[in-house]
Amino acid sequence: MAGTGLANLETRHFINNEFITSDAKETITIRSPYDDSVVGTIPVADEHVVDAAVSAARKAYETGPWRNFTGAQRAQCLLKLAELIEAKPEELSKLETASIGQPIALAKAMAVPICCATLRYYAGYADKIPGESYKDDDGFYKIVQYEPFGVCAGIAAWNAALVFVAWKIAPALAAGNTFVFKASEKAPFSALAVAPLFKEAGFPPGVVNFISGGGSTGALLAAHMDIDKISFTGSVPTGRKIQDAANKSNMKKVTLELGGKSPSIIFDDADLENALKHNSESFLLNSGQVCLAATRALVHSSIALKFIEGLKACFEAAGSTMGSDPAAPTTFLGPLADKKQFDRVMSYLESGKIESGAELITGGGQVGEKGCFVQPTIFLNPKSDAKISREEIFGPVLTIQSFETEDEAVDLANDTSYGLSAAIYTGSMSRALRVASKLKVGTVAINAAYFPDIQTPFGGYKQSGSGRECGKLGLEAYLQAKTIKINMAV
Repeated sequence: MAGTGLANLETRHFINNEFITSDAKETITIRSPYDDSVVGTIPVADEHVVDAAVSAARKAYETGPWRNFTGAQRAQCLLKLAELIEAKPEELSKLETASIGQPIALAKAMAVPICCATLRYYAGYADKIPGESYKDDDGFYKIVQYEPFGVCAGIAAWNAALVFVAWKIAPALAAGNTFVFKASEKAPFSALAVAPLFKEAGFPPGVVNFISGGGSTGALLAAHMDIDKISFTGSVPTGRKIQDAANKSNMKKVTLELGGKSPSIIFDDADLENALKHNSESFLLNSGQVCLAATRALVHSSIALKFIEGLKACFEAAGSTMGSDPAAPTTFLGPLADKKQFDRVMSYLESGKIESGAELITGGGQVGEKGCFVQPTIFLNPKSDAKISREEIFGPVLTIQSFETEDEAVDLANDTSYGLSAAIYTGSMSRALRVASKLKVGTVAINAAYFPDIQTPFGGYKQSGSGRECGKLGLEAYLQAKTIKINMAV
């Protein structure tokens, strides 16, 4: 994987608009999941580095020039940042590919375009944050104004690193906050590559700071007494720890996006070819490493056999090209993100074959002997309490169950502790809307797989998290209300 874009990349922490040198007692080495070559090394931010980043953000918020920026000035900086990032599609896409083996074609289609679209979207909101006023019918004239929290922090997942930079930072800055961002230790390089572009875009020192590290660094951010709001994307166990640390420290506000076990419901009147396409191509995108991937296909019994045969053929066709270099423009399915993720998914495959009571339709093993490639896998009719039925696998592993009635389909779909997303395939729009209203999820797609867009809120019910990103709600997550009452009798 030559030409990854890392040759001249700064990997130090970025604080106060400068890359700083720290006495790092610990470093993390990132290896390519394609060939196990060393991609790069990052320092782990300890308590001193985290304190320095938070202090820089606090100073910028309280006394720096950022405090006096108008909404229009904040928007101008965000728009300039989007322009600068948009000029580096090759470099930034290669960094995503090098770190986690994301196919370069997918990285080019997703990372930079979504990042820039998000920055521009929230730039449009920066000078349009409204307030409210109420008549003095009780003797008091009432004003409600919406203010930034202050110092915010973000901890990102690894499967869409550059997207999370924008999703978390852009609305926070549009609202007037300052920020400390930690990328995942699996995919830290694209965030570090855009860090100096914030300075070039005109953001004053301390407004945005980038630090690196693993779980220990994230824990320091979650427990920090001078961070006012934190946003996290990742697993449920880690999300619980962040929520607990936030509550035990200064009760900072928390947004959590924690994954899912999403259902895809295919009724007997569905366009079967369309359903097969979205339950194969869309599901296998990024090798199934997508939090809202519909990992549970629920199929009406009258079309189940035809659907299973068709999906098996689609999975096997997609898997036939696995093992290719993710840096090649024709590669569709890359490896899993790293050896740890590979081992995790393989353990679920073994559980599915041994403990779940399911029939293995296709896949179930490693592709080749080199790299972290896993075959696209289908299990049929696992037990309801099986690990592959209940837990998020985060790999190219799908289960199929059949149903007889609409009510049964809804019950099966809701039988999970998650509630992030769902897909419904049917020729009846009235049925689609009826079923959608009964699903305990935050997002629903009809006759397609669900993918987020910047205009509408993204997030889930139940253990899929709390709060929303994207859309107007994504901005409101970084604002707090203040009510002012004026005694009109004085």
